[in-house]
Amino acid sequence: MKCVFSSGWLVVALLLLAGCERGERVRVGPLRTDPIAVDLDQSEMVRARLKMPAGKMDIQGGAEKLMEGSFSYNLLSWKPKVTYISSSFRGILTVDQSGRRGVFGDVRNDWNLNFNDSKPLDLSLEFGAGEGILDLGSLNLRGLSIEIGAGKISLDLRGTPKTSYDARIEGGVGEAVIHVPDTVGVSAEAHGGIGQIQVDGLRRDGDHYVNDLWDSSKVRIRLSVHGGIGHIHIISG
Repeated sequence: MKCVFSSGWLVVALLLLAGCERGERVRVGPLRTDPIAVDLDQSEMVRARLKMPAGKMDIQGGAEKLMEGSFSYNLLSWKPKVTYISSSFRGILTVDQSGRRGVFGDVRNDWNLNFNDSKPLDLSLEFGAGEGILDLGSLNLRGLSIEIGAGKISLDLRGTPKTSYDARIEGGVGEAVIHVPDTVGVSAEAHGGIGQIQVDGLRRDGDHYVNDLWDSSKVRIRLSVHGGIGHIHIISG
């Protein structure tokens, strides 16, 4: 039985996560691209949660609004639902795509999103299988959580954050490549199951890896990476 996905990583990820023999062939429709824009408001910070069953997630900064971008998909049941609830203190942004896993066929599912660089942001990403290209170094992060079942994560946190925050990555099967800044203090821990862990530009300090600014910097990033079977590569600078 042959599985075909528009991205090579999706083929591998879905095979590992669900198994084609238990999958469901689906009839895809024409590719749809839906624009999305969520306006800025007076909330002091925003908590954003993005949930995708499988696909490719490309996230960057640079938006004039709170969030801008587009969703491209060819399964109607995978049309994302976007909700935003605002208060004076905290805005709650949810992007939920409650589609089925374990499907096969010529399935396409791409998210291309930009967030505002100024608004304080607590960002949570969940996706079952696929690829995440996350260039988040310009964002005003207050916290970052990433969970992926199977696939590949490319995360770039390089920039000059003004506030300390924790970043957590939980992965199943696949690869994680993380770039961290050398402009603030960084402490990283990584556990990779039976996979390989590679750390460049940080020195070992007990069960953590730290950079030279860790002891003196007022702003710190605490990175925790836990993977299953795969490769974890952390790079400073």
